[in-house]
Amino acid sequence: MVHQAAKAVKQGQSTVKLVFAVEDVAGFCAARAADGLDFGPLHQADGYVYANARDPSGNPISVSSRVFRKA
Repeated sequence: MVHQAAKAVKQGQSTVKLVFAVEDVAGFCAARAADGLDFGPLHQADGYVYANARDPSGNPISVSSRVFRKA
């Protein structure tokens, strides 16, 4: 998924955030931390979990279990 950035983003900053769908956000973040990519805290939202980070170039990225949530 590609999400539009927040309204507070200023010109010259990233205007999109890449979001990767993963079923086990906590497990994915722990595995990536072992590889040197640290995600921020886990956030609970309407039946799914997500976490944010920045890639090595400083671009915002996120992992989300939203597509796996139970309706």
